[in-house]
Amino acid sequence: MTLEEVVGSSSTEKKMETESHALEELLVAAQRQDCLTVGVYESAKLMNVDPDSVVLCILATDEEDEDDIALQIHFTLLQAFCCDNDINIVRVSGMRRLAQLLDPDSQDSNGNEPRDLHCILVTNPPVQPLQCKALQDVSNFCKESRYRNQWVPILELQDR
Repeated sequence: MTLEEVVGSSSTEKKMETESHALEELLVAAQRQDCLTVGVYESAKLMNVDPDSVVLCILATDEEDEDDIALQIHFTLLQAFCCDNDINIVRVSGMRRLAQLLDPDSQDSNGNEPRDLHCILVTNPPVQPLQCKALQDVSNFCKESRYRNQWVPILELQDR
């Protein structure tokens, strides 16, 4: 391994960690302002009705979901729709961390079925737009990824 590879991989890992934190901040801020739509079907319905309000689509899976053909078909259709409508997309691994961020009560064994966190939309209402540095950071990350021909960037959320 060359020095450039070592330095380059270290800075790439640090950048990914920074982007993951920005995504976490964005999700928490958007949830506080009621700017999140959670669930594959709910997201598809919203994008069909009001695609202009969507600023980010997050598609989340873990290794056990990779063999779920129906989920992968939904993801393919959602990605195509997002590309057609200039909506930023991010693939995320770390479903447990997403649940910690968005549904802290799901950790309890209260008998409720956990929410479908496989697709999350961040919306930007026209009346009071979402003002958040994290949104700008994640949007810039998506734009930089497209410049590198990575149309759907991947981030990993770490458990804490």
